[in-house]
Amino acid sequence: MRGNTECRFDPTYRFSTSWLLPPGALFAFRALLSLYAFTTIFTIFGWYGSHGEAQASHRSFSYFTNLTYWGLAFYFAFSAAHTASYWLTGAPLLARWPRALQALHSIFYSTIVVFPWLVTIVFWAILYSGFNSKFTAWTNISQHALNSVYAFLEIIIPRTEPPPFIHIIPVVLILAMYLGLAYLTYDTEHFFVYDFLNNRTHSPGSVAGYCIGILVGAIIIFLIVRCLIMLRVWLTEKKMGMIGKFTARGAPRPVSMDTEKNIGLVDMSRK
Repeated sequence: MRGNTECRFDPTYRFSTSWLLPPGALFAFRALLSLYAFTTIFTIFGWYGSHGEAQASHRSFSYFTNLTYWGLAFYFAFSAAHTASYWLTGAPLLARWPRALQALHSIFYSTIVVFPWLVTIVFWAILYSGFNSKFTAWTNISQHALNSVYAFLEIIIPRTEPPPFIHIIPVVLILAMYLGLAYLTYDTEHFFVYDFLNNRTHSPGSVAGYCIGILVGAIIIFLIVRCLIMLRVWLTEKKMGMIGKFTARGAPRPVSMDTEKNIGLVDMSRK
């Protein structure tokens, strides 16, 4: 029995609970964020369709910004479902998933708290050139500013642990795969999604410099996010004693992260 306990994934339901909000409020909060993200996406599609720019909707799937925003919408939908199931039954859906899907959800969380910051920094530092309408101002603010607000809230509000260092690997691999997608888009659709990737007008060294800079930036953001989550855990659990808000339906006994480690409840794959 001890061995099974030690390998248990997320034993006190950190992905589905908060130190600040009770489960019902956390569910509503996450569901509202997901609803806004999906509403933004489909409003943009509708606007393109009604203005004779349907091709822009098709091409949007080649942009890292849009893929990341889809990720936010789906992450908050799934996390809301996990929180709702925990709130109503005492055990989140995540606890019943196969081990592989649980690990993927953990990686998904790591990308959600890292990639939006990268999108925001690159857009406002390199790509921004003004807005030509209120609609483009709203869409760009939603996708290039509020996206990082989403990430910040998910860093601060849940009880999640700091992402393990090994998650740097999938973060880097996803960026590498996106680079391949960007050049595949050029080969098939004959346009560059981002001008700084244009190796026809920029030197190979310049393009490589941008790619390496973004890669290094992603790793730095990952490390900063990890430190922020460690700080949140330390402040809320050690200094403030706010272990977590649990449901009365078969809730696990509130324990701190240190206690989880001491009694062998920590997910061993995250060490």
